[in-house]
Amino acid sequence: MKLPFAESYKIRMVETIRRSTLKERKKWIHEANYNLFGLKSDYVYIDLLTDSGTGAMSDKQWSAVMLGDESYAGARSFFVLKEAIQDLLGFEHIIPTHQGRAAENVLFSAIINEGDILPGNSHFDTTKGHIEFRKAIAVDCTIDEANDTMLEIPFKGNVDLKKLEDVLTGYPKEKIPAVVLTITNNTAGGQPVSMQNIRETSLLCQKYGVPLLIDSARFAENAYFIKTREKGYENKTIREIVREIFSYADIMTMSSKKDAIVNMGGFLAMKSKELWRKCQMYCIVNEGFITYGGMSGRDMHALAQGLYEGTEFDYLETRIKQVEYLAGKLDEYGIPYQRPAGGHAIFVDARKVLIHVPREEFIAQTLAIELYLEAGIRGVEIGPLLADRDPVTGQNRYPELELLRLAIPRRTYTNNHMDVVAAALKNVYDRRDKIKHGYKIMYENPIMRHFTVELTPVK
Repeated sequence: MKLPFAESYKIRMVETIRRSTLKERKKWIHEANYNLFGLKSDYVYIDLLTDSGTGAMSDKQWSAVMLGDESYAGARSFFVLKEAIQDLLGFEHIIPTHQGRAAENVLFSAIINEGDILPGNSHFDTTKGHIEFRKAIAVDCTIDEANDTMLEIPFKGNVDLKKLEDVLTGYPKEKIPAVVLTITNNTAGGQPVSMQNIRETSLLCQKYGVPLLIDSARFAENAYFIKTREKGYENKTIREIVREIFSYADIMTMSSKKDAIVNMGGFLAMKSKELWRKCQMYCIVNEGFITYGGMSGRDMHALAQGLYEGTEFDYLETRIKQVEYLAGKLDEYGIPYQRPAGGHAIFVDARKVLIHVPREEFIAQTLAIELYLEAGIRGVEIGPLLADRDPVTGQNRYPELELLRLAIPRRTYTNNHMDVVAAALKNVYDRRDKIKHGYKIMYENPIMRHFTVELTPVK
């Protein structure tokens, strides 16, 4: 008999979570103004809000914490981190930051001017927010196939090269500080980008003299998909694939709270010494000295270890198979999601579930709230709330996809928890015809409103 698949780790510490009652959940979500970000963690049974900083560190990472050097300048931990980045990713110049959006802030402060254009494949919320905060424009050049959630193709996160070249030829290169390539493509449903597409995007950037920036939060998961789906890479190691990916990039930003499996941390890396020096000032002003950048020594030590663990095939296989497991349960129940299953999350197609809720009443947010009320499960809307308003017209932007993202923390929940998630979704799905209305906005910030928006039910 062929042995079944099993996790590549064993559990040595647990954290108690408790189920709540429907009455409690109704009270709590009302007090949170129907914003799932506003809930206390104790009010959540299974927390799939994000996979950012919510995973479980390993014994080796916790050991690394004890080796942290907390010197203000020139800490040993910084050089451990620098060596890991150079070894695995190939970048010479690095700037540590406290998380990924801080890396974006430092970089974009150095390279973006008002009126600039930054094309890419579905910029995520913080990336687009940092761009639009500087009165620049993020242009989505993702392939059209990503908008069909039922279509199964291996690299749904790819850049449409024709769309990208149209942008590159339509503006002077001085107005395009970078092309932003996100791996995996989070907004499109955690979908990977092929090595061929990365290579061809890089060639276009070189042709038009524009730097290629890779948003690298889930680079290792993307490498796993290249190894398992792209011809010619099946016999290459994850680390060999990773080195090739970054050989095509000029700059990378990293939220280490994802594929480096730490609770806090990020970094910025680049090949240009001139850009590195320019970014140093913004690091010092916003983050801290250039050898800690908002992180403690212990954080940097754990991050370095996490980069090595996050690029191990066995770990990645375990992580992605759990996402596939949840997808298989949703297939059993006929619940539509962005296919194929992504690297870090399942993205339920809210428009196909809540067919009676008007778009202006925030379909995916409504589904997220219903799932919370059903079983205390917290997800997040990837739709018009996240998309913000058009900065010119002030009108809500309605993306083609309205998704409920269920982001699975690394090494945190068991497949029994995934069974609960699937059953709760089925219960909501079975009563979908009774859900006629959603929510309206009572308060919002102009940029990245979804974090703090206040809503009220539409009667």
